[in-house]
Parts: sequence; C-alpha cells; structure tokens
Amino acid sequence: MKKIKSVMLAISFMAVVGFANAQGANDVVDVAISSKDHTTLVAAMKAAGLVETLKGEGPFTIFAPTNAAFDKLPAGTVEILLKPENKSSLAGVLTYHVVAGNIDAATLGGLIEKGDGKAKVATINGQILEAYVKDGSVYLKDSNGGKAKVTTADLKASNGVIHVTDAVSLPK
Repeated sequence: MKKIKSVMLAISFMAVVGFANAQGANDVVDVAISSKDHTTLVAAMKAAGLVETLKGEGPFTIFAPTNAAFDKLPAGTVEILLKPENKSSLAGVLTYHVVAGNIDAATLGGLIEKGDGKAKVATINGQILEAYVKDGSVYLKDSNGGKAKVTTADLKASNGVIHVTDAVSLPK
C-alpha cells in the first residue's frame, strides 16, 4: 500500500501547462477555462448550464477530460451532445465527472488503500466511478467498463480540486 501512496504523491506534483498560474485563487470553472486542453469541457459545461453551479461554494472534485479525451469518442458524439435538445444528456455525462467534496490525491489514495485496491466514488449524477491503481497510475472505471487515466492530480481551486483524465467517463 506504500506504493499507492507513492503514486498518489507523485501524481499530485505533476502539472498541466496552462493551469499553474490559475490554481488556488479561481474556482474550478475558471481553472478549466484557463487551460487550452479543456476547451471542449468548458464548452460542454456552458451548453449544459452547469457553469453557475460549478462556480458555487462547493467543494467539488472534478475529473476533467482533456480535448483529446473528447476526441476519442465516436465521431459526432460531442456535436450531438452540444445540441440544445440534448442538454439533459450532456449534463448527465458531465455530472458523472463531478464528486461533492474535496477529494485530493492523498484522500483518493487513502480510499483506494482502505478498499483493498479499489475505491467507489459517488458522483453528483448518482452513479459510481471506481478508482484503482495500475502500473503506477490511478485509473477510473465507469459504469460501462470504460477506463480513464488520471494524468494530473490536485489542481487546486477556491471551491475544490481538479484531476485531469485522458478519457471521458460515460454513465449508464
């Protein structure tokens, strides 16, 4: 279990270009807006009407897929979800990436350790993400068996924390 703590500590020190100056003073939305790697996520938050909620008091933990993560979805998926008539579906996908509370890397590592290598994390859309460590990295498994790797952890915001992922987690 020391390995899990070491991995979480190493991940917590990683940084994403564009986030460094924005952390701490801004809310989770502002931190995402400051990243050139999260323009799709920001556009989706706006289309889903979640900006004001995520600018709220929180705290929130956001597992934030990059633009490249959204690009991995089947062709046309993002465009379809961004249509006004699909606002509810889009909100469901996005809220599957949000957890109420401030779960930093150390806390997540502790939950994984306590759960004998797995931690079930309840998202605000009511479904579960399962966190685990594989080959020295933290992964999330969604309700459909899809996997997302946490590539950067502990991007601090005034109302929570962001962990960057390389895939979009999809709810059932």
